[in-house]
Amino acid sequence: MRSNKNTDSFINSIKGRMLVLLIFVVIVGSVLVGRIFYLQIVNGEEALMDFTLKIQKERTIEAARGKILDRNGKVLAYNELAYNVTIEDIYESSKDKNKQINDTLLRVIDVIEDNGDSAISDFNIILNSDGEFEFTVSDTKLKRFLADIYGRKDISSLKYEEETSSAQDVIDYMCGYSKFGIGEYTDPDNPRDSFVKGKGYTRKQILQLVTIRYAMSLNSYQKYIPTVIASDVNERTVATILENSQDLLGINIAEESIRKYSDSRYFAQIMGYTGKISEDELQSLNNMEINDYNIRTTKARNDYALNDMVGKSGIENTMETYLAGTKGKETVYVNNLGKVIETKKTVMPIAGNDVYLTIDKDLQIATYNILEQYLAGVLVSKIQNIKEYKPTETTKASNYIIPITDVLFQLFNNNIISISHLSSEEAGDNEQAINAAIVQKREAVLARIEEELNSRKTPYKDLPDEYKIYETFITTMLSENGVTKDSVIDKEDETYLAWKVDETISLCDYLKYAISMNWIEVNKIDIKTSYSDSDEVYAQLVQYIIEHLGNSTAFTKKMLKSMIVNDNITYRQICMVLLEQDAISIIEDEKNKFTEGRITPYEFIQYLIKNLYITPGQLALDPYSASCVITNTEGEVLALVSYPSYDNNRLANSIDAQYYASLQSDLSKPLWNYATQQKTAPGSTYKMVSATAALEEGIVSTTDTISCKGYFDRFVDAQYKCWIYPGSHGSINVSGGIENSCNSFFYEVGYQLSILDDKYNESFGLNRLNKYAYMYGLNEKSGIEIEESEPECSDEYPVLSAIGQGTNNFTTVGLARYVTAVANSGTVYNLSLLDKVTDSNGNEIVDYSPSVKNTVELPTAYWNAIHKGMRAVVQKKAYYNDLGINVAGKTGTAQESKNRTNHALFVSYAPYENPEIVVCTRIAFGYTSEYAANVTRDIYKYYYKLEDEDDILTGTAEVPEAAITNAD
Repeated sequence: MRSNKNTDSFINSIKGRMLVLLIFVVIVGSVLVGRIFYLQIVNGEEALMDFTLKIQKERTIEAARGKILDRNGKVLAYNELAYNVTIEDIYESSKDKNKQINDTLLRVIDVIEDNGDSAISDFNIILNSDGEFEFTVSDTKLKRFLADIYGRKDISSLKYEEETSSAQDVIDYMCGYSKFGIGEYTDPDNPRDSFVKGKGYTRKQILQLVTIRYAMSLNSYQKYIPTVIASDVNERTVATILENSQDLLGINIAEESIRKYSDSRYFAQIMGYTGKISEDELQSLNNMEINDYNIRTTKARNDYALNDMVGKSGIENTMETYLAGTKGKETVYVNNLGKVIETKKTVMPIAGNDVYLTIDKDLQIATYNILEQYLAGVLVSKIQNIKEYKPTETTKASNYIIPITDVLFQLFNNNIISISHLSSEEAGDNEQAINAAIVQKREAVLARIEEELNSRKTPYKDLPDEYKIYETFITTMLSENGVTKDSVIDKEDETYLAWKVDETISLCDYLKYAISMNWIEVNKIDIKTSYSDSDEVYAQLVQYIIEHLGNSTAFTKKMLKSMIVNDNITYRQICMVLLEQDAISIIEDEKNKFTEGRITPYEFIQYLIKNLYITPGQLALDPYSASCVITNTEGEVLALVSYPSYDNNRLANSIDAQYYASLQSDLSKPLWNYATQQKTAPGSTYKMVSATAALEEGIVSTTDTISCKGYFDRFVDAQYKCWIYPGSHGSINVSGGIENSCNSFFYEVGYQLSILDDKYNESFGLNRLNKYAYMYGLNEKSGIEIEESEPECSDEYPVLSAIGQGTNNFTTVGLARYVTAVANSGTVYNLSLLDKVTDSNGNEIVDYSPSVKNTVELPTAYWNAIHKGMRAVVQKKAYYNDLGINVAGKTGTAQESKNRTNHALFVSYAPYENPEIVVCTRIAFGYTSEYAANVTRDIYKYYYKLEDEDDILTGTAEVPEAAITNAD
């Protein structure tokens, strides 16, 4: 096109307009997507030129998080460079924008999964084993999640329908046309009204898209901030993404630092993990005031942003401001498509500081393994080849046994065997056989339940035990699903009591009454029209129950217990399924022994447990959990072990929601720190507190005696027995009271402490007893720098409280602080996990040492009497003979439930002559304190190198040596 007068006029006119346009682009260019064209004259020719935007942006450079190390410098938490697949929202606004993003994401997810990696699942909803959407959080966390989903500032702003949303409701909302548009419209001319949520997508794809789109939405307010689709991907994924980058708009590969944990299962409860900052955490951290007691830091960052990774729990959380480091800043230039075309670093980040703990890594690992070996040993010694076991009223808890059917049931009940896989296309022969038996059983059970609900109407108390279990499951299911309005049910109503307490009416009668009283949320049972007839509502409710039972894995588990006992499925079939599902990995020779019939299913199960192919934590049969805290006598924590544990690598950076949900549903509660959060009665480990009270309050001197008749009969309406009854200890002094763990001695102490003006005064006695519990720090948390439960000192029954019962409830770490003070003769420390903090170059910033809470001032003779009694306790245990070091300790048992075995405790210190370390061990529902004492002995062997390590850490079950006494 040649220049002419008209053209020149046009060009001159557009030049002015182009200037205005370019100014506009500079002002709002960060939100403009597209290409700008302009005319240019070249050698008299007019050409349409492509103008590429170059927009300047400032962004932060994340600082490397500091390491966490043990007292000897062994690394426990560190950073590792990894490849992440990310997406930036640089899509043009249009009615098809959601579809374009969703299609791109699905293509990327396919690439990721085809190469053996996984997309992020850091969302509080999962697909459960029944294929239904399910929340992974509850209570306040759930409400906070819902508030975020619906864009509410706080929980109180939620509307009723939002607050009561089901997981499916949330998914439907997120799939909506106006939200993420996950679905299809049937009318192109009217996409909004014809949009069908979820259409064209599998439930798995829907959840994946919602998870990523929600994460993208959290970054929507700031342009050019990428959202992670998958983290720590392999090189195959990287290569495939890069090869197809031209067709994957907004998709990039980013090299970023991720958090890693060494030997994670041994330290997860201490370390905690990192994760993406929440709104609440953002506000809290940026508004943080220096709090020397909690974080012991000299600075606060106050520059956190919504994409930051922060410590979520444990030391990662407590020491956040030290570990996080200081961000850097850089200037980047992006083009009109949001691609970075130039980077200019301006301020380099400063790496976080390194935190050293008082923990000894090797001791921590050894203690965990010793606990596991002994738990397995107890199980092996208690499992018998019988179908059912019901202890009598006179059976001692230490003599309870475990029928093999309970073990086989737990393989299903705690998800060692996948029930959903039984009906899959890949199911093996034995899986198919068990599934067929389940289908047949379910048909029969549902038919009977439907008959009960419609015509038979058997009162609950007259039902067979099996069907009592089923009907209890139904009422629980209705409650959990929000079908019954639990908050409005009148718990004093006669009909309610007839069902719940007296058990004299049928479930049919109760549910019909509940409908008449408006205790049923009819909207939850898929009633499509307004029903005025309660019979129609009831019919729909019955249909709802039958349908949900038919699709419920949890209900299938209830049936399986009966099926195993009644031989509907065989022991051999169950064991073969373990092999078909690769649930265990054993050497071929041992596998062949079973498959060829050379050993029985019972022997095979025993073999698996003995060799820890199936662990106590997996079985979740008592005893399956334990804790141990080891301190030095200066209050430093050398080991803090909670069994079972978990892999915090799978929760760090981006939570694996499915794994997190499996941990939450795990019956052994691996997320719980049994050392710091579980509270039980201390049992007789409390008797050093009572001995201190007796001596200081003048109840006895070191030589005075109290006579044990085998029982305590000062109360007309109650008689308390000593554990030795019908025998007795005779006259014993305070050292003998501890040595023999004599309940009668300490009952009398509790009684005498309660005498005021020659009368028994319960409140007076409790106050005097608790005075000494407080002196030992048992009324406060121990001081450790991670999450810990509040202790409970007894507020009733001073006589029982004096032997560690009443309402005393303490954590293992709380007992460790108390016994540390006993061992060092009176210095009560605030225990600490922190040793020091250094910068990334190793320069020390802070040096920690446990602070002294208070001292227990006692005459040397009193301490000698207490220590002498504790030493005598251990001298009576044959398995401590010739140990090579003298140990002092105290056993304790604590009953929590009449249907379960007792908690087993042993607190101790060594060497007796010059104490260096304290070891406190608790086996929850561990039968007898002798088992805890066995564990503790092997810990001393390991610590003081009294036996070859390979002989201590065998990796196989250790059956505890038989108890030589029934003392607690």
